[in-house]
Amino acid sequence: MVELSSNLLLAAFIIYIVTLILFSITLSFENKEFKKRAKKWGWISFGLAFVGFLSQLGYFITRWIAAGHAPISNMFEYTTFLGLTIIFAFLILYILYRKSILGIFTMLIGIIIIAYASVFPSDVSPLIPALQTYWLQIHVITTAIGQGILGIGFIAALIYLIRVVDQTKKTKQTFWLEAIVFSITCTIGIAITVGLFSINNYSVSFNWVNELEIETEITYELPAIVGPYQGELVASDHDRFGPLFDIPGWMNGVESPRKLNTLLWSIFSGSLLYCALRLILRKRISAAIQPLLKKVSPQLFDEVSYRSVLIGFPVFTLGGLIFAMIWAQIAWTRFWGWDPKEVWALITFLFYAAYLHLRLSKGWHGKKSAWLLVIGFAIIMFNLLAVNLVIAGLHSYA
Repeated sequence: MVELSSNLLLAAFIIYIVTLILFSITLSFENKEFKKRAKKWGWISFGLAFVGFLSQLGYFITRWIAAGHAPISNMFEYTTFLGLTIIFAFLILYILYRKSILGIFTMLIGIIIIAYASVFPSDVSPLIPALQTYWLQIHVITTAIGQGILGIGFIAALIYLIRVVDQTKKTKQTFWLEAIVFSITCTIGIAITVGLFSINNYSVSFNWVNELEIETEITYELPAIVGPYQGELVASDHDRFGPLFDIPGWMNGVESPRKLNTLLWSIFSGSLLYCALRLILRKRISAAIQPLLKKVSPQLFDEVSYRSVLIGFPVFTLGGLIFAMIWAQIAWTRFWGWDPKEVWALITFLFYAAYLHLRLSKGWHGKKSAWLLVIGFAIIMFNLLAVNLVIAGLHSYA
């Protein structure tokens, strides 16, 4: 069953790649004003995206059956489920708006998320006692759905910004827009890097004292740029590269040395990929994309991003705060404990609440609104990645 689940996820990954190509063909017809062809290819692309969604849903269901619990308890499972919710939100929006450019960006994000999830261990493992409750499913699934809908808001805002930001001169807006593109290339870069080293079955291990002050062994799947604090390299069949330095002693999240090493490789590989694209395009990547969006209505995507928040924000609030506090009371006999994960969930809530206030009361539409949604999704990603991977806390099991 686990093998079937993995095959279904791989099938979804391949289908999303094909769908991305088909949506790109649809966009070319739209730009040339071939309306009948654009409509036909748009629905073909949508149908294939739906097949990919069903395949990924099949992965989720079969893995649930194999594990005996909802597959949302570690980084691999949660990341893939977040991708599933973003695709689901897109399918609904496409029926309403029928915009192929939204499909292109969403399929790209879906592909990147699945590829990035492959960075994390995908083994099916039993739940620790604190997670053996139906509140895990209620809290995490609701939170992921809310974040997935907010993710569509980010995608629509990103399309809006690429469409309207003046790319003829260097400004703060072009800098930050390109920074977003760089972040995406880092995600693609680490997925490619992990894939290349996994093909060669690369691994290197260290003896170290972990966050529980227990002597144990930690294994890297990538060459060690950073090693464990006061760790000792174990004899390996592979070339001994590094580590160049040790992790700081205060960074004591679960397996934080390996995770920080992956983050550094992400930046390194992403930088190489980004520089290669810049050399090929001879311009900023966002500037190269902009001409493809000449038929895009900025007002429409401003509306799409706003409506996504109207739906996603209350769903996230329900799962990320209300259900989370109920579970915290059951598990730890307190509703709130200022754990890093709890704090950043609160920050996310307050930020999107401020967004709605500024939009409705202060008239922050257009660029201001779009930049806020970019920042909001960055907060979500920081909560998912940095808080889970680096900062120690009660949620470090993720």
